[in-house]
Amino acid sequence: MTAKPSDSNTPSSPDSASAPSLTGKDQTAQCPLAVHLAHTHADTTGSPPPIQRGCPSIIGRVLLYLLAITSLGMGILGVFVPGLPTTVFILIAAWAAARSSPKLHAWLLQHKLFGPILRNWEAGGFVSAKAKRAATLTMLASVLIMLLAGVPTWALLFASTCMACVAIYLWRRPEPPTEKNTAA
Repeated sequence: MTAKPSDSNTPSSPDSASAPSLTGKDQTAQCPLAVHLAHTHADTTGSPPPIQRGCPSIIGRVLLYLLAITSLGMGILGVFVPGLPTTVFILIAAWAAARSSPKLHAWLLQHKLFGPILRNWEAGGFVSAKAKRAATLTMLASVLIMLLAGVPTWALLFASTCMACVAIYLWRRPEPPTEKNTAA
């Protein structure tokens, strides 16, 4: 008579078959793309996978993949063309690839140049001091080139204002925790 009526319905351990499971039929596990991405991301980075918000349709995945490829191309072009942002396009490419192509997303995260920037951003919107300095110097060089090229005043003011806003936003972003620890 020591047993309570509710004891028969209570699982004896957390790994009991009746206990709710995160690998059961939840929204993420129902989406093959999200399941594949979760496994790929964990295998390549050792960190938890990014949050998936449902599984896009085939057309949605194709459009997101095209956005990822186009943004990646624009980002690579931005390395060589002053005034064309690189980081913004690479962030867009990573966002779109995470929702459309696990292979492309994993490649971006492991890339020698883009990987550290993307991993810092995905870890909490971190931007390293080195990246902040590089972006600021590139924007200043772009303004200088526009001044020397004789760009119309309205275009110079518009571009300079946009770059100043980006610089302010960038310098307000936190730096990665590991960088702060080594600087102290």
